[in-house]
Amino acid sequence: MVALNAMKNYFETGATQSLDFRITQLKKLKAAVVANEEAIYTALHKDLRKSKEECYVTENGFFLAEINNAIKKLTTWVKPKIVSTNLLNFPSKSFIQSEPLGVVLIISPWNYPFQLLMTPLIGAIAAGNCVVMKPSELAPATEAVIKKIIESVFDKEYILFVKGDGATIVPELMNNFIFDHVFYTGSTAVGKIIYELAAKNLVPVTLELGGKSPCIVEDDVDVKLTAKRIAMPKFSNAGQMCVAPDYLLVHENIKDKLVTEIKNALIEFFGKDAQQSKFYGRIINEKQFARLEKYLSNGKILHGGKTDSTDLYIEPTLIEITDSNLPIMQAEIFGPILPIISFKTFDQAIAILKQNKNPLAMYVFTKNKKKERQWLTAVPFGGGCVNNASYHLTNHNLPFGGRGNSGLGNYHGKYSFDTFSHKKSIMKTYTWLDLYLKYPPFTGRLSFFKKIIG
Repeated sequence: MVALNAMKNYFETGATQSLDFRITQLKKLKAAVVANEEAIYTALHKDLRKSKEECYVTENGFFLAEINNAIKKLTTWVKPKIVSTNLLNFPSKSFIQSEPLGVVLIISPWNYPFQLLMTPLIGAIAAGNCVVMKPSELAPATEAVIKKIIESVFDKEYILFVKGDGATIVPELMNNFIFDHVFYTGSTAVGKIIYELAAKNLVPVTLELGGKSPCIVEDDVDVKLTAKRIAMPKFSNAGQMCVAPDYLLVHENIKDKLVTEIKNALIEFFGKDAQQSKFYGRIINEKQFARLEKYLSNGKILHGGKTDSTDLYIEPTLIEITDSNLPIMQAEIFGPILPIISFKTFDQAIAILKQNKNPLAMYVFTKNKKKERQWLTAVPFGGGCVNNASYHLTNHNLPFGGRGNSGLGNYHGKYSFDTFSHKKSIMKTYTWLDLYLKYPPFTGRLSFFKKIIG
């Protein structure tokens, strides 16, 4: 508590609010990440068996793209936005001014332990806040590297790095200090707990959660290309990605062809034995391994299915599902198992989709624009792709976030800056004219008011 109060006092000095200060901090953070590039690779390999290439695309390289964008555009982001003023308020000027929220808390998960903690930090610093960072304790090697980076660059009264069991530390923090915003990435179940803790003090939250993100494939696609674009994101990080295709709804006319091409793609990506590939990851821990292994009995295995508990290895697996009420279809899989369900009609597919409402993402593969519009309109979801999967989150010009059970709020690029800012509305009225008609008595002015207001 002493440290958190010190952060509050530091924020109230106004030290974090100047544009020069914010840009300087972002540049210092970027330099520290670049200097620790090899250490980041080593840590992520130790925690999740990620290759350097995958690390760069999905972790530190992703972060660098975001921070470069923020450094380049922050001068524009902080400028007040001029908006029009209605006739009633003539002569006035109206504008929206962004101001920092204060002391914010960022809580991250274990699946992308570097990127999912450090990317929100960019927005929080850019907006002028003080930040408490709580990483996942389940990725200890990465946690240690980030701690080293943060504490070598920032004073603790500005950016505070907190370690420990999240189930204990987070409630302790939130019950004993009123944050100005809480940003949480993780499971829906824990997100509800965070939301409840925050609600007691009306603390605003951003919840980046998960869900069963469907992938719909119509029968008019390029099957080989579609297979590659599904298999790559699905089995990246051994499937432990919130926007990975969670299950496949494929038109019955091309189901067998698509399965064959996904098998071919997996062999092309990882070889005949993915356990020997340096580009295929591992499950984070024994608990998650045991949970995933149970799903293998939920359907007919079309490819894969091999496991090695001593290596936390689960082979990339395709599994045919004929009953959408099985456990594998009731919760986010978050692993290298892809259920495949065939459909004949749009209504059949929609009935399955409605069993898991408001997914974080949805992917539609079709060459038909009418079908594309039909799918995008019929299903509420956070964000997604047409003829691709997962890559929408790499475009920082798009807001990333869910809805309902898959999340609340969004971030990336300027949307991160906006998430950690308050939009202060200002109207400045000039003194060179003061219309007497605005003041009582109002006798006979109703028609005038109707003209200028309505």
